[in-house]
Amino acid sequence: MPAGLPHSIESPDMQRAGRELLSLALIDARNHTLHLLSLYEEALGSPALAVARTDDAGVVPPVWLAGHIGWFAEWWIGRNTQRAFGADCPVRPTRLAAIEPGADDWWNPAQVPPAQRWSPGLPDFGQTKAYLLETLESTLELLEHAAETDPGLYFYRLALFHEDLRGEQFIVMAQTLGLPLGIEPMPTAVTREPLLLPATQWELGLPDGCGFAFAQEQGAHRVDVPEFEIDAQPVTWNQFIEFVDEGGYDRKEFWHPQGWHWLASQIEGRRGPRHVEQIGAARNGTGGSVLQHRFGATVRAAGHHSAVHLSWWEADAWARWAGRRIATEVEWEIAAHTAARRGFRWADVHEWTAGTLRPWPGFRADPWSAGSEFDPVPAFGEARVLRGASFATRSRLRSPRRRGFALPGRDDGFFGFRTCSL
Repeated sequence: MPAGLPHSIESPDMQRAGRELLSLALIDARNHTLHLLSLYEEALGSPALAVARTDDAGVVPPVWLAGHIGWFAEWWIGRNTQRAFGADCPVRPTRLAAIEPGADDWWNPAQVPPAQRWSPGLPDFGQTKAYLLETLESTLELLEHAAETDPGLYFYRLALFHEDLRGEQFIVMAQTLGLPLGIEPMPTAVTREPLLLPATQWELGLPDGCGFAFAQEQGAHRVDVPEFEIDAQPVTWNQFIEFVDEGGYDRKEFWHPQGWHWLASQIEGRRGPRHVEQIGAARNGTGGSVLQHRFGATVRAAGHHSAVHLSWWEADAWARWAGRRIATEVEWEIAAHTAARRGFRWADVHEWTAGTLRPWPGFRADPWSAGSEFDPVPAFGEARVLRGASFATRSRLRSPRRRGFALPGRDDGFFGFRTCSL
């Protein structure tokens, strides 16, 4: 097998996958979606999958999200007459009619703003499941005849990774809604001392010819990086407890002005991360204690586990309190690639990095993101970059080069952080 090609559908190299593995992975992704829907059905005790409406930006009706997954694949593959152009496809290509006549009115996010996604007129679970199976069948039939090139396979790879991203969204939503899915974080290894890494020159960004890449990951360029010391693992609950006990949520001097404003806008009296019921030092002096809401149950979080559901503002405040700084994305990437054998651990949580999201040299919006709710352009200069992965991330998305992003006030995702010395 040529170097760099994936050996399984779980490989992060699926961005280069050919037709055969793509076909298997698309089936796997759809099965995972259907499995998550069955877990929702069991947790809610109803095939309607009805959840309470919420103002939380990260929550949409599960049945709507499922329909959107099928719609997305059909929109960019089955209905897209110019799909063979790949990333050079026009943003608004000539499109065929949908399998389901009402598909655009129901699942196109450009036509269905968030408030309308709760409409009782949307298809039920049975109809949506049938649509998911029909669109998968159509996608696989077209894939059989697609050119075995990066442009020819671009939208099939996009549909795969989009469904994987939405799969993690299902799990994040379940946590937000307090639904027991039977999904648990992976056991975490012991903590290690920070690591010192030498000065180096590093290439950030994915070059042309690497297969599929999200828009914000494109643009290979070299960066000079001085010597730095970086945490071997994300900040743990034991470490975060100290910040809380020393009044971190009440001490304005540790907070960025925008962060202090964000904190004031949260639930009155907030004194800990989201989903935490109680946090503080144990009275017997044997360490800290965190009672956390996890998928509808109140559990005691292990002190050596990564602190989670943190906004960037909270991460920044902790780092200021500790006399450290949030790691930059290039420092994070260097350590992930070069220091694994020395104990650098990641994939517990998505990790905030220091800088704001900005385009790299050679950036261009791709057909999907341009003009959509996932367009990185409006987020440039405001969103913060997330690196790493969480227990809810599919293995093929766990790449040390994956570049996610979110607004700094988001704390619904499985977000944590690590720091470097000043």
